[in-house]
Amino acid sequence: MKRTNLLINTLSLAPQMLFAAGGPTTQPNVVYVFPDQFRNCALGIWSAPGYAEQVKFKGDPTVTPHLDQFARESIVLTSAQSNFPLSSPHRGSLLTGMYPNKSGVSLNCNNLRPFSYIRPETTCIGDVFRQAGYDCGYIGKLHADRPEKNDPANPGHYVENTNPVWDAYTPAERRHGFNYWYSYGTFDEHKNPHYWDTAGQKHEPHEWSPLYEAQVAADYIRNVHQVRDAKRPFFLMVAMNPPHSPYRSLNDCMEEDYNIYKDRSIDSLLVRDNANRTMDKARSAAFYFASVTGVDRAFGQILDALKEMGLEDNTIVVFASDHGETMCSQGVDDPKNSPYTEAMNIPFMVRYPGKITPRVDSLMLSSPDIMPTVLGMAGLKKGIPASVQGHDYSALFENAKARVRRPDAALYIQNMDGNKSADGIVQDYFPSSRGIKTSHYTLALYINRKGKLVKTLFFDDWTDPYQQHNIPVESRKAEYRRLCRKMGKMLREIEDPWFKNKTLKELMAY
Repeated sequence: MKRTNLLINTLSLAPQMLFAAGGPTTQPNVVYVFPDQFRNCALGIWSAPGYAEQVKFKGDPTVTPHLDQFARESIVLTSAQSNFPLSSPHRGSLLTGMYPNKSGVSLNCNNLRPFSYIRPETTCIGDVFRQAGYDCGYIGKLHADRPEKNDPANPGHYVENTNPVWDAYTPAERRHGFNYWYSYGTFDEHKNPHYWDTAGQKHEPHEWSPLYEAQVAADYIRNVHQVRDAKRPFFLMVAMNPPHSPYRSLNDCMEEDYNIYKDRSIDSLLVRDNANRTMDKARSAAFYFASVTGVDRAFGQILDALKEMGLEDNTIVVFASDHGETMCSQGVDDPKNSPYTEAMNIPFMVRYPGKITPRVDSLMLSSPDIMPTVLGMAGLKKGIPASVQGHDYSALFENAKARVRRPDAALYIQNMDGNKSADGIVQDYFPSSRGIKTSHYTLALYINRKGKLVKTLFFDDWTDPYQQHNIPVESRKAEYRRLCRKMGKMLREIEDPWFKNKTLKELMAY
């Protein structure tokens, strides 16, 4: 979706426009909190009256009091989708408003995939907010930059001695508008996290990461260390790692949260009809839910800081995730990277007092839609870059009856490593699967490296919400063909490799 880029003309004067001399800004602050691998059904609200009736699934038996209260003050989406339900590709889409074939982040980032990262010249959400006069902060997991031999404490070396290298230090020139930095690439020791600050100094707090990050965020909001310009509005992203794996022991969560679930049976924890309770992973459910409850508590601390500072009414707060968690559904070990509802469906809740009326909405928001929609809610529609492929649905957040065409489908994308050099460095990516999700169906097609169809997943989500019965194509040929044509049109619109290569052109009708 192309737009005229008015950043130069409109935003060059933005700081002067945003606040009167010596007075407070009237532009809203924005806080975007997104824990990793937090599945939508893990929100406690989906078991509560007024919410349970809005979805076809059973809510997990989680304890999330702060998120539940936040939901009652927010618009809550039932059908937000992570189109490529994997950390780096979603983050690439979140930050750039583009699909993985354009964002630069086509696979999870590590040093063996040097092409998968957000390019410095790309205009990201932080760039737009910064050019509009905002103070911008990023706290927590980034995982959208490539590892390089740029360790500030050990120049010429990676920041970790592993093969492959996953963690990364992001230098100032690749922070895309974020002037306050307290972040890392990716690192999965939840009680032994580390962060590099704005100056590149490493911090190792030895605390459970969500609670520590919440404190850092609260300090930023309160401006305890004078790290932001108090006369400017702020845009703050807080990227927590849990409930991302590992979730195996008390090394991964807080004991007080684990105690809520530890004595409950597997059957009482894995309540969904498609959960395979005989899997080894089933024993992890209590630890996963403990992490969910811990994230809830951390989120509450951030909300408390906003309230304490009198900023609630002029702050847009978003709670989301980058993808879900299958947690034994379909009998698969992989928690993500699949078209199953538990992997693709993410929480997405927005509170903006006086501007958004609390309600539940079925808007099928896709990952690239988030950037333009958040910018739209902040009054920065004219700053949305021409490169953005997503759509601005901010009008629908403000008014459910707004004359905006609602999306009727979302794409599913899966890529794999492509060609490799002799030393194992991945040269490109292979577009292994593409799919489409509507309010009624889920369809995913998988190809081999010769471009031939090798597997089809086809579910009727109305009659089979837990996706337990793969529909034979011949039994619903008309619906199948219609979905394929719709998918082909959407892939053409985003210039996806399947469209460029005319993959399965006999089905797609590009």
